[in-house]
Amino acid sequence: MGPLLASDIPSLSLLYKLGKLSPAAPGTSLPRTLLGPNGTALPSPSKSLNDRVGLLRGDITTLAVDAIVNAANRSLLGGGGVDGAIHRIAGRRLYEECRTLGGCATGSAKMTDAYGLPCRKVIHAVGPVYDPLDHDGSERLLTGCYTRSLELAVAGADGGCRSVAFSALSTGIYGYPSREAAPAALSAIRAFLEGPDGVKIDMVVIVTYEKKDVDAYNEFVPLYFPPVAEDKTTAADDKDETPAADQVIDVREAEARLEAEAEAVANELPNPPTTDPTEPGHAGKKQKHEDS
Repeated sequence: MGPLLASDIPSLSLLYKLGKLSPAAPGTSLPRTLLGPNGTALPSPSKSLNDRVGLLRGDITTLAVDAIVNAANRSLLGGGGVDGAIHRIAGRRLYEECRTLGGCATGSAKMTDAYGLPCRKVIHAVGPVYDPLDHDGSERLLTGCYTRSLELAVAGADGGCRSVAFSALSTGIYGYPSREAAPAALSAIRAFLEGPDGVKIDMVVIVTYEKKDVDAYNEFVPLYFPPVAEDKTTAADDKDETPAADQVIDVREAEARLEAEAEAVANELPNPPTTDPTEPGHAGKKQKHEDS
């Protein structure tokens, strides 16, 4: 099958309407994050935001969006998991361009062309190896990846990237717990979309394939992007948004395809290294890929 277009990716608004996402239970409070919003009350529901955030389980390399965000290592020269898959499909020219970038600091990102991938650009974000003794430090670096990636997306000289897809950064071999990474990522995405450059983004897509990431985002997305009540509208919403039958069918077909692709990708992933390839002691160390 061909690449999945940005217009085919279900938004949160549509996922709520189809019952694919459920509202948070009454009285649920937000977890504490560095970027907030913090407090007991959930942020105000916004159809405008929910229309511009997508969530799916699938293979990020199949998305024909403006930019995909790669879970890279500091060398930017490829590795295991999603990083390796992106480099394999993009081809040798991606590796050659990455060699000119001089690596990348943890918590930041750099952008390249996409070459053999169906997207236009690849943003290589270097997430942190999770440190349970310094949670705030790890979160600061992780949110830096999301924020910097979105900054790079909108700053492109060729008009910027209006659709951006993120893999679940640092939740694989870097050990960041999915239930802690998801709130940090969502807080960074919401803060950017509500900021002055947020209007430059048409769609931010969160892409998962491991069940632990799927479960985490299904739990926390309704907290950071609550559904708009059926009998209410936001300031930017005054029209009927009931999905057409063909749109519902297309979304279900896309979800079925992506579920199959995600399972295939997960089954084919090699056992990746336990440390960043640029770190001492890398050679010979292996760790089983967990799917909890």
